[in-house]
Amino acid sequence: MATELSIETVVNGQSVHATVPSNRTLSQFLRDDLGLTGTKVSCALELCGTCTVLLDGSPVSACTLLAAEIDGGDVLTVEGLAGSDGELDPLQRAFLDHGAFQCGFCTPGMLLTAKALLARDPDPSEETIREELHGNICRCTGYVPIVEAIQAAARELRR
Repeated sequence: MATELSIETVVNGQSVHATVPSNRTLSQFLRDDLGLTGTKVSCALELCGTCTVLLDGSPVSACTLLAAEIDGGDVLTVEGLAGSDGELDPLQRAFLDHGAFQCGFCTPGMLLTAKALLARDPDPSEETIREELHGNICRCTGYVPIVEAIQAAARELRR
């Protein structure tokens, strides 16, 4: 039987106080407890990048990270990318404009991985983008439109 743990965190700018079983993953916490279903789970082994969210600005795999490990941290999910007025993040807009998704299953993880990259490197090369995305698997697009979208968002953010 799992021990119950109390956590305090910030998720998409909102303070969250919760009690979670010690074996509850971050993806379960986000999806089942908070209703943030944009975080997808595919492999559940930290291999595909589908479940990527940002913890204190760094990409993490929500499928293997325990919810208790985010205590005191700041989590950003795909639902938190858009502004409070509904204005899309430049990455979201660029993914739409460049057709950087087909089925969309990998898109949340791609967006958050790209968000962390652009925070560190506002003008990444194509090689850097591809390197950064190495842990995010997309079976639909062939990555070209994803890389183009990230480059376009980077240009927009540098303005």
